[in-house]
Formats: sequence, C-alpha cells, structure tokens
Amino acid sequence: MKNIMMATDFSERSDRALRRAILLARQLGAGITLVHVVDDDQQRRIVEAERDAAETLLRQMGETLRDADQLECETRIILASPFAGIVQAVEDGKPDLLVIGPHRRQVLRDVFIGTTAERTIRAVGCPVLMVNAPPAGNYRHVMQTTDLSDGSREALQRFPSLGISGEARNSLLYVYDAPALRLAFSHTMPKSERETYRSDESRDASRRLSEFLATANFGGVAPMVRFEATTAQHEILEAADAEKADLVVISTHGQTGIAKLFIGSVTEQVLRMSPVDVLALPPLRSA
Repeated sequence: MKNIMMATDFSERSDRALRRAILLARQLGAGITLVHVVDDDQQRRIVEAERDAAETLLRQMGETLRDADQLECETRIILASPFAGIVQAVEDGKPDLLVIGPHRRQVLRDVFIGTTAERTIRAVGCPVLMVNAPPAGNYRHVMQTTDLSDGSREALQRFPSLGISGEARNSLLYVYDAPALRLAFSHTMPKSERETYRSDESRDASRRLSEFLATANFGGVAPMVRFEATTAQHEILEAADAEKADLVVISTHGQTGIAKLFIGSVTEQVLRMSPVDVLALPPLRSA
C-alpha cells in the first residue's frame, strides 16, 4: 500500500480516523492525502470563507504529519456535495485505501438514501475503512466475513495485499442458516431432534467454508462458523465482540434495487451498528 486517502470534516470523528490513518501509514510506509469537501450548494461568500478556513486547517495538519510524524502528506480541497466530492477525490487520486470516520445519523435520510459514507462505499472502487473505535495501536484481531459467494471471494482476495492486518490474528466467519429451525412448527420438534439438526447444519457449514478457503489464497486465517439465530449483521457483530475483534472485514456486494434501497445490505447494517472498525472491500474491477 502506497497511498492512503483520508476524508476529514475537522470533527472529533475525523480526528479519530486521522489517528488510524497515521498508524497505518507508519506501519505500511505509505503516504497520506488529506481531503476536505466544501459544500458548494451555499452562497458564494460562505463557500469562499469555508474554503479559506479549510485551506488553513489542512495546511497545518499537513505540516504536522510531515514534520512530527515524518509522513509524506498532500492536501486537497474540493467544492462539491460531500458525497460527490469524496468520489471525485478517489477517482482522481486512485488511493489504495480510503479512511473515513463514522457517520452522523440522520434517521429519515438514512432510511431512504443512506449516509454519505454508505453511498461513497457503494460508488468507489477502492477499499474503505470506517474508523469507529479510538485507535489504540495496530489491529490485534482481524475478523473477515463471507457468505461463500464469488463476489465475497473476489473481494477478500484483495485483503492480504493491503497489509493492514500485520501481525494480527486473522479469522474468517461464515454465518449459516438452519431453515427448519425458522419454520412456524419448529417448536414442536423434540429438543434432541433440533440439536441434531443444528449440529448437522454446523458441520455442513464448516465443510463448505473449508471448501471456500481451498479455492483462494486468503493467507493464514482461522475458519469460524456461527448460526444465524437472528440476523446476519447481528451475528457478525456478536461474533466480533465474543472474539474481541477490533477490525471487521466485509465485502460490498449484495442486494441491489428496491430491496437494498429500503432495508439495506448486510454491509450497510454492519457499518451503521459496529462499535469497532469496519473495512468494506469491493470486488476487483476489470480494467
């Protein structure tokens, strides 16, 4: 990894993301590009005032990173909507990784069109790291996730080359379903029969995960399976908490169209709910 792009709005949330970007840049020997988007849908004098203030702040941040942290740093200001500006910066700069802070929740807007962060993740072709937790050093346990699909495989194949995990423990989680336990009459099944069924489904899930791992080189990861007792996103976050993972890796392929518009993909729900950092990996795109 050579170029980390970090989008900042100068908030405390962005400061947290900047600290993580600095840690990664030191770990990987990468440079940092700081980007700030000034919303240009305002009166011209307001836009100019915000641009001038942002230039001063970015210049100071860049000098600190170069002088105190000994990191290569570039800065850029874009006049656009937050979403369009970040996408433009990624298209122009082609970073290896985009780092952002957690979103500010606006309930009705989020329900219908998603946050700027989620829209950005769907639109850009590079991995996006959402920094949710205060950085306390390099990652210790990276928990990758998969639904065993080709899209997930293609996305996860990008992860080792990023070098983010370093010396961290690596695991790969597959949340499996046991359809018969969801049926209306499942409570009438004897307890022993339910346990046997679930045990069989767990063994089958472990077998399928092993086969999935054999089809691609993900590096040394420990396979994990977990029953989808509630929702996939809830089980992912429960597993992250139980295993003390400080980074969850998830692919961005998933639902499209009306279903995604109203209920969101598993990726988006994890992004909204996770107390730990989340790395969203898009599949590799053909040139």
